[in-house]
Amino acid sequence: MRESFKTKIIDVCNKKIETKGTNVGLSFYAFFANKNDDPELLMEVAQWWILEHKLDHFEKAIKIKAMVE
Repeated sequence: MRESFKTKIIDVCNKKIETKGTNVGLSFYAFFANKNDDPELLMEVAQWWILEHKLDHFEKAIKIKAMVE
């Protein structure tokens, strides 16, 4: 996965953890706008999330952050 997107994932996770607590769950859609403006990136992240790591639809933000770091 692109390094620039890993940074975005960490930032989003940090913000969600700060506002909702350590038990907050996220789907990979949390890292994208509500429009499909970069389908290649969406598929890249979906492959990482679903195929490589076999993650559930919602996962804890702290888990995702740790995986990306």
